[in-house]
Amino acid sequence: MLRFTLILVVLTAVSCSRKKVEIPPVPAMKSESGKIIVYQLMTRLFGNKETLNKPYGTLQENGVGKFDDINDQALLALKELSITHVWYTGVLEHAVITDYTSFGIPLDDADVVKGRAGSPYAIKDYYDVNPDLARSVPNRMKEFEALIERTHNHGIKVLIDFVPNHVARAYKSDAKPKGTIDLGEFDDKGVRFKASNNFYYLPGESFKVPAEYVALGDENEFPTKDGKFEETPSKVTGNDQFTSSPGVNEWFETVKLNYGVDIENGRTKYFDPVPDTWVKMKDILVYWANKKVDGFRCDMAEMVPVEFWHWVIPQVKAVNPEIIFVAEIYNPDAYRNYIEQGRFDYLYDKVLLYDTLRLLVNGQRSTVDINAIQQRLTGINANMLHFLENHDEQRIASRFFAGNPWKAASAMVISATIDQGPVMIYFGQEVGEPGAGAEGFQGDDGRTTIFDYWGVPEHQKWMNGGAFDGALLTDDQKLLRSFYSTLLNLAALHPAIVEGAYADLTTFNITEKNFNDDVLAYVRYTADKKLLIVAGFNSATRKISVAISPDVADRFLLDKGKNYRLKELLWQGEELELIENEVRLELPAYGAFVFEIE
Repeated sequence: MLRFTLILVVLTAVSCSRKKVEIPPVPAMKSESGKIIVYQLMTRLFGNKETLNKPYGTLQENGVGKFDDINDQALLALKELSITHVWYTGVLEHAVITDYTSFGIPLDDADVVKGRAGSPYAIKDYYDVNPDLARSVPNRMKEFEALIERTHNHGIKVLIDFVPNHVARAYKSDAKPKGTIDLGEFDDKGVRFKASNNFYYLPGESFKVPAEYVALGDENEFPTKDGKFEETPSKVTGNDQFTSSPGVNEWFETVKLNYGVDIENGRTKYFDPVPDTWVKMKDILVYWANKKVDGFRCDMAEMVPVEFWHWVIPQVKAVNPEIIFVAEIYNPDAYRNYIEQGRFDYLYDKVLLYDTLRLLVNGQRSTVDINAIQQRLTGINANMLHFLENHDEQRIASRFFAGNPWKAASAMVISATIDQGPVMIYFGQEVGEPGAGAEGFQGDDGRTTIFDYWGVPEHQKWMNGGAFDGALLTDDQKLLRSFYSTLLNLAALHPAIVEGAYADLTTFNITEKNFNDDVLAYVRYTADKKLLIVAGFNSATRKISVAISPDVADRFLLDKGKNYRLKELLWQGEELELIENEVRLELPAYGAFVFEIE
């Protein structure tokens, strides 16, 4: 019967005990190849050391992280997690409240800026970076280029956002290369749609700031918050609202880019000649590729025609064949189209795996649903990027999700090991950041704000004033980060996970072995390496048996009359035996094991 000290600690953590634990060392596994492991960090929050956290506080009150806060110590610590790519979120210049007019940067109108810090997805200048992130505003691009170089020096690649569907209402590039024509500069504003226009217009109408948002402002504090943002004719909002009076819950601070699709008239496409917006966006991507960015997370990629991606991605890869494109996408029926025709390398798998795992954590789905997802994605499993947190989703440790980070440990094991494709974590996830509190424009919703200046408390304990040594973490948080380190290193480097095949054991065990449908079992295997992975969503410790089904045993060349040693890799506990192709073990609450069959 299986007894692991660390597994008992997991049970202790789930029950919120304060029992002292021994912290295992971080494994020293490092490689430049293998599975992609992405670490998303909100650049303005990651290095912020201020802890006041005044709701709707200013930059001066609440502070802001800088490019150079992401120092060598931080990158070394990420390397310990086997991170291969860092997604620096919010790098491109977007609309903000902070006044940078003394540096020649136009002041943004507060009526169309969400929060004091602004939305990272309301881009103000595609050819510039956010001045908030620089120590020296005039040298902001050089500081970002230095961060790219610093990241590369640690063997980690750089991803940034590409936001192709919409821009800030006051978009105007003051940093564009010489000879570049700005978006909308030569548009015919007298028509609603024209294939050569960069925007959609509502002739004869003027934009109206949402009344509810006007009420949130203070004219004494923000002279530009007067409800009088001038835009005539009004442009269409980023989320396709053809109205000059969008609601406060719409993407009212952004405007939709026109890729040659007449949205109002049957979504008719006008792609010959190539629309002007396509050319302008290609130039932007090539600009950043030439700055040695290694990939793009493409915001709301499915709101842009797949034909554009088919046309543009090969041209960017001509600059750097190794560059990767990741699509934020929410329609599983479109997955194959955006891979096969659109030529994306990887896609968010939010609607299938993430949603299912989240419901499993909360006891609302069956583990048999996981294999159904795997079968649906046959042939493109390796193109799926898995995650349990990102800037759009609620934190695992928040009361809106699991309430305790250990309750999602088994879900994280599945995310990291079920496919060859990438897995991603969000900064602070590895130490149980709960995203608590109402930060300002971002309410108390279990998410870490993307609109406000803020300090991230549990992450700041790991940051420890810039030492990035975790000295201020609790023992439980240190154990959690050690769990993530072990898991991500295993996922990044083990051949069976990096390049192996997948086979489900759950249905067989439910049908033949009286398995509960809150336990998942599957194998990942190559010709030489074989892993048995067991993950439970049970709320209490349970003794179970897991059997290798006859068809999988045949693939493994397992002899039913022979016993096999099982070496547990995740917790490095006692070895077990596979007897008659079956193993008996004790599964802790929300526990998971990764066994190597030897």
